[in-house]
Amino acid sequence: MNKLSKEKEKTRVTVRAQVTGGAASGGPPIGPAVGPTGINIKDVVDAVNEKTMLFKGLTVPIRIECDPETKQFEIYVETPSTAALLLKELGVEKGSVNSSEKKAGNLTLEQVVNVAIAKKDIFLAKNFKNAVKTVIGTALSVGATVEGEDPRAIQKKIDNGEYDDRIKEEI
Repeated sequence: MNKLSKEKEKTRVTVRAQVTGGAASGGPPIGPAVGPTGINIKDVVDAVNEKTMLFKGLTVPIRIECDPETKQFEIYVETPSTAALLLKELGVEKGSVNSSEKKAGNLTLEQVVNVAIAKKDIFLAKNFKNAVKTVIGTALSVGATVEGEDPRAIQKKIDNGEYDDRIKEEI
């Protein structure tokens, strides 16, 4: 890297924040972080809201790369947590506090597979079946059943190949 590239790299400002999908505002955390760069905060907020609309209502991690000299910026949206995606699939805001007595809801295997597909780029699982089992483990944590059963029973069925016809995606 030459000296000019190093100087250019120094001028970039990175802002990391958690925002509600489709509902970011010019207040904290975006406004105070982006304001000193001289970049128009409204433009940044509009871009963040446009890019996070798919995750409306969910807490979404974002990264904003700002160049104060050119007043340009780029928005990078990361995937919400597995638990947040499962709760959205369930249509509830919170998981069950006491899942042995009251369940947060029931997920279909298709919903679990959809969450695994959304998260597959960050999973360390060696294959897609293991990624699905990881999501099912999170379903257990939020107090949900899968296909009307305890998530651990579904994981065993996956191990036994009972859902091979329904779990086809590959990482």
